[in-house]
Amino acid sequence: MEIDAPASTSKSTSTSTSPLPYLEQQVSSAPEELKPLWTKIKSAYEKKLWHNLTVLLTEFVFTPGTGPYQIELFEKFITTIESKINALKLVEIARRVGREYSEPELTLKFLQSVHSRLTSPYPVPATDDNPGSPAPPAPAASAYALSLSSIAYAQLLLGNLERCKESLDECEKILNEQDTIEPSVNAGYYGVAGDYFKVKADYAPYYKNALLYLACVDTEKELTEEDRKSRAHDLCIAALLGETIYNFGELLQHPILQTLVGTEWEWIKDLISSFNAGEIGKFESLANHLGNEPILESSVSFLRQKICLMALIQTIFARPRDGSSRLMSFQTIGEATRLPVNEVEHLLMKALSLSLIKGSLDQVDGTADITWVQPRVLEGNQLDTLSEQLDNWCQAVGRTQDQVELQRKEAQAAVLVQ
Repeated sequence: MEIDAPASTSKSTSTSTSPLPYLEQQVSSAPEELKPLWTKIKSAYEKKLWHNLTVLLTEFVFTPGTGPYQIELFEKFITTIESKINALKLVEIARRVGREYSEPELTLKFLQSVHSRLTSPYPVPATDDNPGSPAPPAPAASAYALSLSSIAYAQLLLGNLERCKESLDECEKILNEQDTIEPSVNAGYYGVAGDYFKVKADYAPYYKNALLYLACVDTEKELTEEDRKSRAHDLCIAALLGETIYNFGELLQHPILQTLVGTEWEWIKDLISSFNAGEIGKFESLANHLGNEPILESSVSFLRQKICLMALIQTIFARPRDGSSRLMSFQTIGEATRLPVNEVEHLLMKALSLSLIKGSLDQVDGTADITWVQPRVLEGNQLDTLSEQLDNWCQAVGRTQDQVELQRKEAQAAVLVQ
């Protein structure tokens, strides 16, 4: 039988007092629906099947209706055997048990107590008196990092943003040093990091971490319908207000955005789609909904500038690729972005400063030579445009090849005549 790696080598709180009487009491007094689980836990403990016991304890704390028993279970039973439990599983159990405390202060105290008994993931450097020791094997580092993210969340709930950031920074440092990481550990970090940046109203980092969190979880199984709607809404707001976010395709292709269809927030999804396509007309038609979101209504001027930049990017992307010229006139750009010609140069400078495009401007001739556009995820219509451009490019290459071949034959014929 497989035995899980120990959670700690020297800091366990296990005592010589047997928890068996406690388990027997729970088996006899538990509700009928929970008696089978208690019986299995007791049997696995008596047989010292530590892996089976770990699985059963994890199942227990995630079973609906077990909340009132979880704190006592941890204090009277799990602490006596935690050295036998896989460290990462122990932290996952503790994270769930921590939710049962009535006050965030008690949750933080509980999580810090568990954290203090985990094996440190850091190697001990050698000294004159100590030969030192390498970093412990997995899953010590993952358990330590997941525990730090749990502590960070409790600190966030208490409003201690400084300590929360410190815990997140240490967690991130540990995770960056690992070769492989369990999705649940990454989810723990990205979830709390997203919540931290949400509190700070720092839209771009929130957007990044929230998307990474969704990539680490099964949204259908691990998130409720309301949670999915709320996250989709917050992601849309962050995408619209993020000063460095000009790529909306990844969000539009994520299934979670479909939870907004048929709700009072569906217009926000449509707004994201209009930004991704650079459709100023569609944006104007949806602008009357901005009053439903005060944070968007107060940022109308920024949103108008952003939709103009997206229209610029889309215009550059959709321009003909016949090889004749890359120059675009300020007049053409002004028509696409619905801006006066005298404001086009400022828009182009803004796009260049944000690294959305690369190229050069000719103020005298009123033209722009755009050589590069920031890569982004494309939707169906944009892929059709790209396909058409590739076909045109292939045809242009073919014509060039035919012309070169004709010139080769003419040159060869001239040589033969001579």
